[in-house]
Amino acid sequence: MRTFGFWLLTAALALAAATDDFIATARKDHGAFGEKAARFLVENMPEQDEKTLDAAFLTENLNLALKARETFPWAAKVPEEIFLNDVLPYAVFDEPRDLWRADLLEKAAPLVKDATTITEAVQALNKDFFKLINTHYHTGRKRTNQSPKESIEQGKATCTGLSILLVDACRAVGIPARAVGTPMWTNGRGNHTWVEIWDNGWHFTGADEYDATGLNCGWFTGDAAKADGSKPENAIYATSWKKDGLTFPLVWAEGDTSVPAVDVTVRYTGKPVDSTPTVGIRLFDGGNRLAVKGWLVSGDGATEKEFTTKAGTTDLNDMPRVEVEPGKEYVVIFEIAGQGMQSPPFTAGPGETTRDVRKSDLKPLPGSGKAE
Repeated sequence: MRTFGFWLLTAALALAAATDDFIATARKDHGAFGEKAARFLVENMPEQDEKTLDAAFLTENLNLALKARETFPWAAKVPEEIFLNDVLPYAVFDEPRDLWRADLLEKAAPLVKDATTITEAVQALNKDFFKLINTHYHTGRKRTNQSPKESIEQGKATCTGLSILLVDACRAVGIPARAVGTPMWTNGRGNHTWVEIWDNGWHFTGADEYDATGLNCGWFTGDAAKADGSKPENAIYATSWKKDGLTFPLVWAEGDTSVPAVDVTVRYTGKPVDSTPTVGIRLFDGGNRLAVKGWLVSGDGATEKEFTTKAGTTDLNDMPRVEVEPGKEYVVIFEIAGQGMQSPPFTAGPGETTRDVRKSDLKPLPGSGKAE
């Protein structure tokens, strides 16, 4: 028993020594602000990181974060509190810990060299960064909460991994960024993760979902507007480093409370909610989605709406939505290689529904060799 107790004491002293060395080095190299930043990082570290990260890891992260603050014109204007919480941290969720700053700084800096504001820099990153690293949405990725290194090595990630990448790329060039998400949309279609950046206030964007219109745009805004803050599983949360009691519900690690969070539901539900019944349409060929032109046609033959399905690197829940009348029968017609192909009929339901159509279930459009 004495031997075990001695081992615990020795381990505790070693951990304390590592963080003490880190804080002392930060004070020596960067003065009072460096010490403040180091203490903030250590005081809010997840318990597991206290056991596994050494002073060298923490020092490199802090040095490069402070370098970015000195290098990029927007970074020095970021309030100290925001910098500490949303630029300095070396992690977003519970992803494996990488020393990502040097690599992402090298990749991201040229992309933002002509930007004069944070918003311009974020738009440049979201437009070109994912093409540069050749990493895009793919459900065949290794895990949900991938580190930047894991995602880049695979060239694959889903919304959470892509969000981690964009947050870290932003932080590498001094832009405050955090991940945002919901454990479950109120329509039951699963979880989703996206990114917020700070530019005199918080603004959102989808990772690897560049929109020339600007920030605060995305296919998920309608779903987010229907979030329910009274139900933890349907609320919207933003990651935080500072521990304030609330934690981010990690759907890939149920019960894990290691990631602090801020409830931001009301920021997304302030807009009027569209309650019009719709059906979302996806077309699959085996396990792959197809992007083709289509039409929703009611049982009386009236064409309701033209649309184009989505595929490739778009999020699985990013799909065209068409207004429907609940209880009414419809078919979907697709144009594939110049041929009109018709789905089996279905009856529209209330609210938001999804119609997954298989190419193998399609039949040639009667009376026509080509869709009109």
